[in-house]
Amino acid sequence: VRLVESGGGSVQTGGSLRLSCTVTGNSYSTYCMGWFRRPPGKEREWVATIDNYEVIAYKFSVEGRFTISRDNAKNTLYLQMDSLRPEDTAMYYCAADFFPSDNDLPPNCFEYEYHNWGQGTQVTVSS
Repeated sequence: VRLVESGGGSVQTGGSLRLSCTVTGNSYSTYCMGWFRRPPGKEREWVATIDNYEVIAYKFSVEGRFTISRDNAKNTLYLQMDSLRPEDTAMYYCAADFFPSDNDLPPNCFEYEYHNWGQGTQVTVSS
């Protein structure tokens, strides 16, 4: 499985960006996918996750501003980020795992330990 992110950049407070993550090499239609970020000098944290049933979870600080979605036909995961704040500045990573059946889905996708990660895309928000 290979994940390639794009769409990062520099914006001012209040601006918007859309991140994309193209997935290749997956064989199963059952999945957990998510966006994570590593702010400067801090540990990686989860931002938003989605599964094949479109069960979605957001980190509290981004709920209402960020939207995660997936286009199955394009094998692409998105993160629409609106009303960006300086504290959203981070390297953003997508992660994904695919499972043979629904019985293999973890209890939730935001506490799950992912095995497949992209290389990251930088998002910088200036005040």
